[in-house]
Amino acid sequence: MAIDINLIKQLRDITGAGVADVKEALEEAKGDIEKAKDVLRLKGQKSAAKRTERSASQGLVGSYVHSNGKIGVLVEVNCETDFVARTTDFQELVHNIALQIAAAAPEYVKSEDVPAEIVAKEKSICDEELAKEKKPEAIKEKIIKGKLQKFYSIVCLLNQSFIKDDKIIIKDLVNEVIAKTGENIQIKRFVRFSM
Repeated sequence: MAIDINLIKQLRDITGAGVADVKEALEEAKGDIEKAKDVLRLKGQKSAAKRTERSASQGLVGSYVHSNGKIGVLVEVNCETDFVARTTDFQELVHNIALQIAAAAPEYVKSEDVPAEIVAKEKSICDEELAKEKKPEAIKEKIIKGKLQKFYSIVCLLNQSFIKDDKIIIKDLVNEVIAKTGENIQIKRFVRFSM
């Protein structure tokens, strides 16, 4: 199927992906831009997974202070090279992450950072709620797993829905920039101040 050059340009403007990747995604999606965006996102996640082993020792410390002066954020986001740290895509990512932290007040970067005792406490709360219901043990386990995922989507930055587009989570936002830059990107730490 021949893909119209205007479609390629349109999808490239939306995603920032390379021409060859955009053309390939459009061919796979038979010219459907929405499906092609999903193809590119999936490709970006796969390529991001390959890059997690590489060292990320460069990057930026981003900041955000809310207009009323009552909320402030500092966040460290790392990448592999200073060249990528200076790109607008990376700088915009750091800014968006700082905004996210200010607005959504996560407590941890990722679910693995949540202390075991807090996870155990959440599980026991779920157990108590489910004790009254007579459901099979397998169903209870699925419900608890779902409730834990919901908990992580509130307290873990990478699991939160992006405040500017609730169809994607922060992890996907990071993976999109990884796909564009070709480098490993990691959110190392953050601190949120509020009065």
